[in-house]
Amino acid sequence: MRSYCAIYVDVGYLLASSATRVTGTSLRRGVTVDHESLIRGVIEQAEQDSGMPLLRVNWYDSGGRPGGMPDIHQEHVGLLPRVKLRLGRLSQTGEQKGVDLRMGLDLATYGRNRVVDVIYLISGDDDLTEAVEEAQFHGLQVVIMAVPDQRGRPHAVARNLQREADNVILIDAATIDAAVKPVALPPALIPGGEDKSVESASVAPHEDAPGGGLEPSAEGIPAPAASPDTTDRSAQPGEPAEPAAPHPNGARGTPAAVPSRPGPDTGTDADPGIDAEAPAPPHTAAPKPSVLAGKRPSTILPPKAAPPMWTTSTGGASRGEDIGLVDIEAIDAVVRQVIATWVLSATPEMLIELRKSEPFIPGDLDRTLLLDLSSRTGEYDINDASRHVMRDRFWEQVKRLRLG
Repeated sequence: MRSYCAIYVDVGYLLASSATRVTGTSLRRGVTVDHESLIRGVIEQAEQDSGMPLLRVNWYDSGGRPGGMPDIHQEHVGLLPRVKLRLGRLSQTGEQKGVDLRMGLDLATYGRNRVVDVIYLISGDDDLTEAVEEAQFHGLQVVIMAVPDQRGRPHAVARNLQREADNVILIDAATIDAAVKPVALPPALIPGGEDKSVESASVAPHEDAPGGGLEPSAEGIPAPAASPDTTDRSAQPGEPAEPAAPHPNGARGTPAAVPSRPGPDTGTDADPGIDAEAPAPPHTAAPKPSVLAGKRPSTILPPKAAPPMWTTSTGGASRGEDIGLVDIEAIDAVVRQVIATWVLSATPEMLIELRKSEPFIPGDLDRTLLLDLSSRTGEYDINDASRHVMRDRFWEQVKRLRLG
């Protein structure tokens, strides 16, 4: 009988860990994925490592549509050669249901029937440890294929799972970097892109915002363009003027809501009451065309850097240890990065809905916050005090988001 290898892919782990590698956060909506290229690269690596042909790739994910039905991306994956789509479902709170159970049962079945000789498991879930042991009991080798982090180590693989597996190898970093791309534009293409901070380099303008709708501010964070309700500014040639107060004798009582037409010779306003030679006031800018047209905001701008949290009034050290918190700076960094990544694919309408849901954080964002904090700190179980602080900090940052 010919020997084969098989690949079991926990898609939640693969894409969340890959997103962390390229964006700094596990939020899957922050990346675009070339599934065909990613699967092809993993297959080639498994066949080369085992010296055996591939029998099949089992692709385990939650159905992207109600009832556990596949979405358009999952349909495409299911049509690829030698790929078997194995779908669980999402609960009302957005949690995966049935995915881990399917993987565990398939591992045990393949082992019992000796369908293959080597299984490459792309997952980090500790719940699969017993299923790995069952497959090994029937003579199979189980090798963990882990996503490498930026330091070249397995990302988010449980220690128990690593210990029970026959080997742990890393997916080729070039395969992930070529197939998984951040939604953000390269920093060089963003105004003010010289600043490599999270707030400035990872925010891309919305597609239908003329000119991006952003202007770099002094702090390196994109600031909103001039809005029509800006006060204490004088009209410039060719732009609408502010409504003038009525003149005592009625000569200047006409509102200036419509732009004035240039004079025949000077090219300036024909109204003799306006000094055509007066210089424009400094640091003023004409409204964007979208503002003049009455266009609604089309992008979300991240908040400026907030002051350090949980510090004493005398400037002393953080008091996080006093209430059993994990690293305070890690909490703040995770919250900022998750929000900065969420902003890239969010619309103003999504921000409004998010604010309406307070204090309940949507399931995908809440899981991302906890997973990222766990990965950053190495704490498998985040304590309640840290969870409360992180969620409070999340809403503080959301309230400071601006529309542009």
